[in-house]
Amino acid sequence: MHISTIFDVDWAHYAPALLRAALKALEYTGVSFVGATVFGLVLALLRLSRLRVISLVSRTYTELLKNMPFLVPVFVIYFGLPSIGLILSTFEAGCISLIAFYSAYFSEIFRGALQGVSSYQHEAAKAAGLNRMTTFIYVIIPQAARLALPAMGTMLVDMVKGTSLLMTISGAELMTQAQIITSDTFRPLEVYIVIGAVYFCLCFPLSLGVSALERSINSGKPLGLRRRRLLRLVIEHRANIAHNFEEKPNA
Repeated sequence: MHISTIFDVDWAHYAPALLRAALKALEYTGVSFVGATVFGLVLALLRLSRLRVISLVSRTYTELLKNMPFLVPVFVIYFGLPSIGLILSTFEAGCISLIAFYSAYFSEIFRGALQGVSSYQHEAAKAAGLNRMTTFIYVIIPQAARLALPAMGTMLVDMVKGTSLLMTISGAELMTQAQIITSDTFRPLEVYIVIGAVYFCLCFPLSLGVSALERSINSGKPLGLRRRRLLRLVIEHRANIAHNFEEKPNA
């Protein structure tokens, strides 16, 4: 068989469907990434809790999801929940599955990043008069985010690829479309090569973007307006403390 006869699919005919499938994969990824980030951070904070019961619950969830295939939560959510009367759409089931699975990994990333922030940062913020919530939001989180960024970028790309497994529930993403095109053309080699190239075109720019963001952060990017305002308030607060301290002996 000649190469010219292998690559003989009318891709112009299937291009609109492939574009919709690619956008659907990105939609799954965007919604799930936000959800997994929030839930993963919550799990990490619970894991670091001093209450052993809460920490144990978070650790148990994390270990369970980390040590099972992604298809298990997909099947449990999409096929299992209807048996107890909870019926979800394909998109809802797909997003919840991605969030449930990847939040376990995000939890470990955040836990390591939070623990990687020096304890001196807490002490410095306390000395500057910042309360615990302000310290966590404006001092700890930005530094932990910098530590977590490389791993988060890797997981984001992996999540895009993970949407391919939603073909098992007809998730209307790229691999689902690949099955449809293959059944129409009977040319699986060409179809899956092209689908692989589409995934590469989706993932590679994300990898470059994360790398560029990481370089920008590590190069000492100027403080944003909110952080500048906070820094000014801290300086003013310390100046007031010093001024009051100087006035006390005179009183």
